[in-house]
Amino acid sequence: MYLSVIIPTRNRSSLLEKVIQSLTLQTYPRENFEIIIVDNGSTDETKSIVESYKQNLPNLIYVYEQKPGLHVGRHAGLAVAKGEILVYGDDDIEAFPTWLEGVAESFQDPTVALVGGNEFPRFESAPPAWIERLWQKTPWGKTNGVYSLIDFGDEVKEISPRYVYGCNFSIRKKVLSEVGGFHPDAMPDDLLKYRGDGETAVSEAILRKGNRTIFNPKASVYHWVPKSRMSMKYLYKRGYIQGISNSYADIREKGKPAHISFYSYLRHMVKSRKNAIKSIIGKYQSPYVHYSRGYVDGFFYHQKATQGDKNLLNWIQKDDYFEDCCFSSE
Repeated sequence: MYLSVIIPTRNRSSLLEKVIQSLTLQTYPRENFEIIIVDNGSTDETKSIVESYKQNLPNLIYVYEQKPGLHVGRHAGLAVAKGEILVYGDDDIEAFPTWLEGVAESFQDPTVALVGGNEFPRFESAPPAWIERLWQKTPWGKTNGVYSLIDFGDEVKEISPRYVYGCNFSIRKKVLSEVGGFHPDAMPDDLLKYRGDGETAVSEAILRKGNRTIFNPKASVYHWVPKSRMSMKYLYKRGYIQGISNSYADIREKGKPAHISFYSYLRHMVKSRKNAIKSIIGKYQSPYVHYSRGYVDGFFYHQKATQGDKNLLNWIQKDDYFEDCCFSSE
């Protein structure tokens, strides 16, 4: 089975090198996979880092795509991929040596559309105690959505596609094309209003189609958590961008932004979000307070930004975003 590993990146060459290094240690035969690094307009050493590994990894491909947005990088990789299985990873992961072996193993079953694994933290420094409060229980194990972390144990199992995060997201090429590809994600700060719900839309489409999703512990990675993200300020920002993503999904579903005030939405959030309620009763300094406050602000900002902006509304309602990439490969 031939796999196409796709790593979009922008100005994080030091982290990218760790990903590539981990791919040199894979137990899966090298002749059975290619690595596509999609450079989303980097100005650092990204290209030279990739070039330095080409002798050791002959199937390493460099693609330059200047247009911003993680979805652009993901689709640029899709456009040149030779494999029928696309293995998406972020530029801040380190793959288990068995990563690709586990992915290929799970896709031997033709009914499987999506495969994920554990996403363990690689903390830059000792994490504060409050990070433990962000873990949530699921029927399969525990997750920390704020930092895209998953611990589902060491057994292969069928799971919900909602628990395959974008930093470790393997999918059949045919399925990704059928569901319309990825929605906008990870936009620069000056283009935040154009952010969407990323791979979540793909996961939801797979859920509706009834396709199978498999968790394989071999297909696991370490996910970098820098010191700068272990702060209440980051939790607010993370909540803010999640609020934008959810507003995008809400507008896409309803066809228009909601006409609501900030205070009415805040009341709705307090009632409807379990974590926000937990924060308000007895845990005022809980990280959930900062995340929930950011979430409300982000949702409100995006709803207001869309009102009266036909271009933004049209962007949100596009059938797909495949044409946004116009790459060149080397």
